[in-house]
Amino acid sequence: MKIAIASGKGGTGKTCVATSLAFVAAASRRVTYLDCDVEEPNGAILLKPSFEEARSATVSVPRVEPALCTGCGKCTEVCQYGAILSLNRRVLVFPHLCHGCGGCWLVCPNRAIRESAREIGQISFGWAGEIRFVQGLLNLGEAMSPPLICQVKAAAPSAGLVIIDSPPGTTCPVIESVRDVDYVILVTEPTPFGLHDLKMAVDLLRVLGRRFGVVINRARETEGLTSRYCEEEGIDILARIPDDRRVAEAYSRGELICGVAPAYEGLFAALLARVESQGPSERSLAGVMER
Repeated sequence: MKIAIASGKGGTGKTCVATSLAFVAAASRRVTYLDCDVEEPNGAILLKPSFEEARSATVSVPRVEPALCTGCGKCTEVCQYGAILSLNRRVLVFPHLCHGCGGCWLVCPNRAIRESAREIGQISFGWAGEIRFVQGLLNLGEAMSPPLICQVKAAAPSAGLVIIDSPPGTTCPVIESVRDVDYVILVTEPTPFGLHDLKMAVDLLRVLGRRFGVVINRARETEGLTSRYCEEEGIDILARIPDDRRVAEAYSRGELICGVAPAYEGLFAALLARVESQGPSERSLAGVMER
């Protein structure tokens, strides 16, 4: 089963929930933790993995052979992102704008454009106890993280429980992280800002057709608006994590929530059981049947 932990905004405690779920799950099954928050991965701060391997993550970009190019401009016509420009019978390539679709080298009549690779980041592999840990880290200055997120997800095994720590927000990186998972846990906080961004995340997941539920972090008596919204929208509140100073102090030291008190380990075990009771999605079952 694949479970993504997401949030409409940063700072809600998404990584705390993801790492704690991985920790309690590893006691009884095979678990892979994918840190897909590739612009600022921090799951390693809490799980403290030992990395054993790192690979370069690359994307395809065009490389022009000047001797073969006639400057016909067909490559410019097919590119929707302005990544290749035929100007005065000379072709200019802008690699950081390229989405690697391959259209330019497919339409070139003289085969003057070849496929080449450009590094966009690193993928690191290791173990945090019994948890398989995979982390993506985008290179500084890179504008597009979805290709790296896709490669991190491809590194996950086909069996066992996969927990995906998604980027915050509701943009393309989040869509890539959650588009083929079985269930999404949305972590929110009981504030006006938290509720506003939760609504955007809910709208996104409904468009994508993903099953989801909500965890309210730093829950307190003033969470009425968030609870009322979930009730009105028919959204399951999977768990409430109390507004506990001990949790904040543990996080500041880079420690898991489960280490604060035995009750928290039980809270996350119950959360995991509730999510797993939903079972794999129809798409996942279809994929198993195809294999």
